[in-house]
Amino acid sequence: MKNQIKKAVALKYPKGVEAPIIVAKGSGKSAEKIISVAKEHDILIKEDEVLVDMLGLQNLGDIVPEETWAALAGIFSFILTNSKKEDL
Repeated sequence: MKNQIKKAVALKYPKGVEAPIIVAKGSGKSAEKIISVAKEHDILIKEDEVLVDMLGLQNLGDIVPEETWAALAGIFSFILTNSKKEDL
């Protein structure tokens, strides 16, 4: 089995914007740094190889494409559910 290069995309969902914005993306050491920073700030991480490949094709600052919204809704639901559990 071939070792796959790690990839990561970070999103931000500011108020007043129709969809999340891509604020960081990278592969290899860049991806490892993005993941490390997320962990340092207790940001939940959700792995989705297909979605990270799709979002990785976009530019920094882009709103995520509409065709990814359904997958992202599931991820945001996961994040909100887990955040609420941690607040209890």
